[in-house]
Amino acid sequence: MTRFRLTVEFDGRPFMGWQFQEHGPSVQGALEEAVYKITGEEAQVIAAGRTDAGVHALAMTAHVDIEKPFTPFKLREALNARLRPDPVAVLECEIAEPDFHARFSATKRSYRYRIINRRAPLTFDKGLAWQVAVPLDHEAMHAAAQILVGKHDFTTFRSVHCQSASPLKTLDKLIVSRWGDEIIVETEARSFLHHQVRSMVGCLKLVGEGKWTARDLEKALHACDRAALGFNAPPDGLYFVAAGYEPLPAAAADEPLGEDDE
Repeated sequence: MTRFRLTVEFDGRPFMGWQFQEHGPSVQGALEEAVYKITGEEAQVIAAGRTDAGVHALAMTAHVDIEKPFTPFKLREALNARLRPDPVAVLECEIAEPDFHARFSATKRSYRYRIINRRAPLTFDKGLAWQVAVPLDHEAMHAAAQILVGKHDFTTFRSVHCQSASPLKTLDKLIVSRWGDEIIVETEARSFLHHQVRSMVGCLKLVGEGKWTARDLEKALHACDRAALGFNAPPDGLYFVAAGYEPLPAAAADEPLGEDDE
């Protein structure tokens, strides 16, 4: 039995999310079906993050155990051939240590959210970004975002369906920048609560519009109440960027992993 580490890119629009679903297609299901067609083995493909319906990935780390002998190159090529025409691609494949676990070995995860801030309809980016027609002040959004950095109770920004044992999370980075009509929100943490990133972006959009101040965002955070949430951004603009596997700092080792289900 060999454990392979995969780096996977996918367009989330056709899928119900990463995790296998009985009622619709999933990225995990597409990969596991491809593995079965190649090997005849019913192997489970485990990912670093369980993305929600419509959420995309630039470099999702996953692992799979396969008995049939394969070189990483041949496995990658075979998987990509079997995945067509689904918008899923295995970018990298390598042999991993037997104790490597794509989800539980990860010590950080990063996400990116794309907002196209213009009135003209989206063409190429439809379904791949959130269009906001009213002008947004990205500098005000970035300044307010720093309130959320650090260790907090993120109950306000947590889905009612989140199964994480604790709402406490340490947000390492939350950066808002603008490139022409595009506003990028970048965030990084060991793990995230279900809908946490989309909820944070939705509230930052209210700040950018001038409907909320930084103080309003701070009040929402300290309320620790989902009812205090201003807005939940749609999945279109959310991308899983990467997972990191460096050793954990001692201070973070005891923090619950959480759901990380965006």
